[in-house]
Parts: sequence; structure tokens; C-alpha cells
Amino acid sequence: MSGPDVVGFDVPTVERWLPSVTDVTPPIVWERLPGGHSNLTYLLPDAAGRELVIRRPPQGELLPKAHDMWREYRIIDGLWPTAVPVAEPIAYCDDRGVAETHFYVMGKADGQALYDGDTVSAWLSEPARRHAGEYFVDVLAALHSIDPADVGLAELGRPDGYVARQLKTWYGSWNASIPYADHDEQRVHELHALLVDHIPDQGPGRIVHGDYGPHNSLFSREGDVMAVLDWEIATLGDPLADFAYSINAWVEPGDAGVYGSDPPTALPGFPTRDDLIARYAAATGADLSDLDYYPALNSIQTACIRHGVYARDRAGQKSTEGVDLESLFARIGLSLDAAEERSADIGRP
Repeated sequence: MSGPDVVGFDVPTVERWLPSVTDVTPPIVWERLPGGHSNLTYLLPDAAGRELVIRRPPQGELLPKAHDMWREYRIIDGLWPTAVPVAEPIAYCDDRGVAETHFYVMGKADGQALYDGDTVSAWLSEPARRHAGEYFVDVLAALHSIDPADVGLAELGRPDGYVARQLKTWYGSWNASIPYADHDEQRVHELHALLVDHIPDQGPGRIVHGDYGPHNSLFSREGDVMAVLDWEIATLGDPLADFAYSINAWVEPGDAGVYGSDPPTALPGFPTRDDLIARYAAATGADLSDLDYYPALNSIQTACIRHGVYARDRAGQKSTEGVDLESLFARIGLSLDAAEERSADIGRP
């Protein structure tokens, strides 16, 4: 990809800046990375074979506090020495002489994100899939076992009231996106009220990823998690909400198509949700008695995320090349269907 084809960066300016923070060997190639529907991310291989990744917010008007590159960078910088695998942090930049908005650079981690069944079939053997699932939950257990103060992340967010803040954040996101999406649903407002009225007691605050799944994890062919990506919405909060979100998205054969028509974990060989729940409990010692509340919370969050993505696409804030808007819109409704189903027993004696 040549300089004029790169969206969101002035290529010559960034390439003059890069040698001030790391070793690079010109010429550098810019390659837009697929996957995700949010921040602009490019792979930058240089002439010596070194590969960097550069990441910035999408163009256009953004929701308040969204797409915080400093938050992402400080998290991977804090986690880099721990048992949680992340890409190597290289540099954060907030200099308007270099770019129109803040961005950061990290090393490229090896491995393959698992977006769908076709990717799994090509990348992981059936025996490797079980190891991948176990490694996947072990990484989350390791994350939730870290004291945020030990890695310089004690000020990442408020450790208390996480579920209430999540409900407020995503409900606010839904309402802010309505004009751009040209879409609202009454059941979002009803489900929000129900969940607010029945928030469970929460334990000590821990670092929570917020969107931990096989799509944000890079796996080796043996099933090891090489790096966890996309820390944009990570904060301090209730680890059970984070864990339940991941379990909620761990699709088994026969599940409804809330997470697409070809979910990666529905193929043979992966551990079941119950397997992952038991493994997480053994690794963390967590009390999972309130775990049933969280699937509805997670489904509402997913619906709001998809609503926001759909709104940004309609508003032209990012490229819609390869994006099926009709399918994305339909998946908003499927997430709300799941939230209704999963909240049916909330508040009942």
C-alpha cells in the first residue's frame, strides 16, 4: 500500500518519526489489517523483515472517551512482563506534528486470530483445539489474578461498581448512536432497567479486558495464546462479568447464530463452556454462584457494541469495504433476542 492509499496517517511524517523510537530499516510497507470494525490498524514490515503495528482511532466525530489509544498502550506496557501474553509495546505518540490524533506502535505478535470455522479448520488440528480452549481460559484466569497495583494499573479505572458503570456506558452508547444508526428498540430500555434493578454483589476489582474472545487472541498452531489484542475498553472491574462475557461467546454446536453463521468454537475438539467454567474456578478459586446474571448483561453489551459499529458505518466514519451492513444490523436484533431469553429468570424468586 502506498502513502496516498493509507487512511488516517501521513506516511512520510510517521516514517520520519519512527526511527526516533525504534530501529527500522526503510523502505516500510503499509498494509491495512483486516478484522474488527473500529480503530485504524496497519502492519508495517520494513526492509530487514521486522514487523510493527500502528494503531489510531477511526476518523470522524467520536463518542466521548472512546478509542483511547493511551489506555490501550499503558495496559500492554503494564502486562508485558506478566503471564498475560501481549504484543510488545514500542511507543505512544500524542504529537500533532506527527499525526492528526494520538496513536501507538507495538510489535507484531505471531499467531492467528480465530474469526470463524474456516480459520479454525485451516489453523488448528482437532487435538490442538482443546489445548487452545484451555490456554484461552488460563490466560483470562491469569489476568484476573493480577493485582492492578503490581503492574502500574491501579488508576486504570474505578474498581467498584463495575456492572453499574458498564450498564451506564453501553446504554449511553446505544442512545448516542441512535441518530447515526437511525434505529432504536424499546426492549433495550426495558432490559437496561431490569438489569440495573438486580445487580449482584461484586468482589475485588481486577483488570478486565471487556471483549476477550478467540477473535482477539492470537493462537499458535499448537493452540498456545501468543498475544491478546484490542484492549480498547479494558478497565478495572468485576472479573466475573469479564469471564461470563467470554463464556457467553464460546459457541457450542447447536447454539443459535447470535455470534454469526460460522462461529469458530462450534467445531469438534474445543472444550465445552462447562469445561471452561470448571477450569477457571479451579485456577482462581472464584465464587461463581452469581454467574447466571451475566449472560443477559453480556448480550446487551454485545447489542450496544454492534449498534455503535453499525452507526459508525452508516455515518461514514470508517471504510465499509467488505462489511455486510444488513447482516450487522440483523445481529443487533439477535443479541437482543439472546438478552431477552437470558434475562427471563432475573428478579424471579
